[in-house]
Amino acid sequence: MKRNPKDIKKIVRDGYAKAVTQKASCCSSSSCCGSTDQAKNISKKVGYSDAEMNAVPEGANLGFGCGNPVALASLKEGDIVLDLGSGAGFDAFLAAQRVGKTGRVIGVDMTPEMLEKARANAKKGNYTNVEFKLGEIEKLPVNNSSVDVIISNCVINLSPDKEQVFKEAFRVLKPGGRLMVSDLVLVKELPDAIKESVEAYVGCLAGAIGKGEYLELIAMAGFQDVKVISESSYPVDAMFDNLEGAQDAVASIKVSAVKR
Repeated sequence: MKRNPKDIKKIVRDGYAKAVTQKASCCSSSSCCGSTDQAKNISKKVGYSDAEMNAVPEGANLGFGCGNPVALASLKEGDIVLDLGSGAGFDAFLAAQRVGKTGRVIGVDMTPEMLEKARANAKKGNYTNVEFKLGEIEKLPVNNSSVDVIISNCVINLSPDKEQVFKEAFRVLKPGGRLMVSDLVLVKELPDAIKESVEAYVGCLAGAIGKGEYLELIAMAGFQDVKVISESSYPVDAMFDNLEGAQDAVASIKVSAVKR
């Protein structure tokens, strides 16, 4: 049964609201997300250094990522950065440190509870070059050609309309702007039971599409030089319970692309 896009968004929004307000796991297994130590362990596995994890306010890293897009982005002083699905602000704060006082970071998230958490973290960390906006990544509250770099971490796969997400990313980037994302893609078909699982949606699995299709959508939006910088198997069996048939089906990829 194919889910209605509005239903998908509600499932995701409710799931992440619960994760931040109740400090609940984002998945069905207690090994995924939850405590600060668990979040750090997950983040270390997907490419964050100890220095990066210790450089942001406590509570900004919820362990929801599947890669480190900031490490890819080659950010420089003065850059304007947009973080799609910014959550509690982890990547936005790391980006803010790279772009400095002359730069700016905009985080967009559709979950009010996440925005509240991110804004509190920004205040706690005294970040003056970061702002968080309520919005959907399929309809960004950002002007045309106004952003130098777009980052996103394990969020685009949650969208029921990924084609529109990449079109919006292309719209808001300046000519010469860069897209740098970490995300989950399929390297083989998921069993139907997992595709229909609410928990798998919130945990980023059920919304994932094939790697080839994902890269094609980026190119179709107008991006050039679409490249997979790195790819690794994603340990779904360690992150979720009862995922028989999903082993080796999901990969974490880091992708770069340019708007010419």
